[in-house]
Amino acid sequence: MVKVNGINIHIAEKGEGPVILFLHGFPELWYSWRHQILALSSMGYRAVAPDLRGYGDSDAPDSVESYTCFHIIGDLVELIDVLDPDVGKVFVVGHDWGAYMAWLLCLFRPDKVKALVNLSVPFIRFDRKIKPVDDWKAVYGDDYYISRFQEYGEIEGEFAEVGVERVVKEYLCDFPVLLPKGKLFKRPLDEPITLPSWLSVEEANYYVTEFQKTGFTYPINYYRNLGRNLELLGPWVGSKIKTPAKFIVGEKDLVYGMPRMKEYIHNGGFKEDVPSLEQVVIMKGVSHFINMERPEEISSHIYDFFCQFH
Repeated sequence: MVKVNGINIHIAEKGEGPVILFLHGFPELWYSWRHQILALSSMGYRAVAPDLRGYGDSDAPDSVESYTCFHIIGDLVELIDVLDPDVGKVFVVGHDWGAYMAWLLCLFRPDKVKALVNLSVPFIRFDRKIKPVDDWKAVYGDDYYISRFQEYGEIEGEFAEVGVERVVKEYLCDFPVLLPKGKLFKRPLDEPITLPSWLSVEEANYYVTEFQKTGFTYPINYYRNLGRNLELLGPWVGSKIKTPAKFIVGEKDLVYGMPRMKEYIHNGGFKEDVPSLEQVVIMKGVSHFINMERPEEISSHIYDFFCQFH
């Protein structure tokens, strides 16, 4: 446990050497990086993976407003100073919400990040006119999971009826994009879930046990701050991310399939916003939980990229 930014953050760490800070997404934990922690620590790095605020064994402030990008980045900046007190600068790897926060960390505090590898979520250009929650609702309808997450308490009640175990396993196996009321998931609830080859029963149960302790409200509060984040990001509209970066996404990832996303990634928009973007890797046959689905390849990508910056 590390005290940072007024709260206790739980970290898992292994190894000695330059620090790599691993940032997880939804609905995940430090544990999503278990393979990378073992691999990179054996390659001469100190691998550190926190449970972000509201997750796992880290503190979970009650108010929805305590989960803005400023709060999360505040946690990370202070954590970096604790992990590397001499220089206060580390390597960063992010996935999903962790990737979103990693981009913003580089935007706000480029002095804190040596180089970045982000998975699944590219930098998402923001301006004062774009309202992503409304845009997604227009494209996907009212059942879109981010739309359904906005109303405080509503989805938590529905998740409680289904049960934590079912919710966690549905997300890790299939990441449902649409959550219709009364029938959240495509599968009937009495149909057992077959775990994918990359997730053992013991591994899945670790997530279930942790989310049974904490529930889903705090992680979902990240989504409830999407609009607030955009207001807070006003001063940075048009800013570029100068940190050397590599981006990896699975071709079957729900994010890669979003409207206009491929065009942004491949037709120059992404590179315009992140001028130091050195590589984009599209992994065939892989979906959202890329670091667990292809652990060895992802660890190799991370190692190969960060090697250049010693």
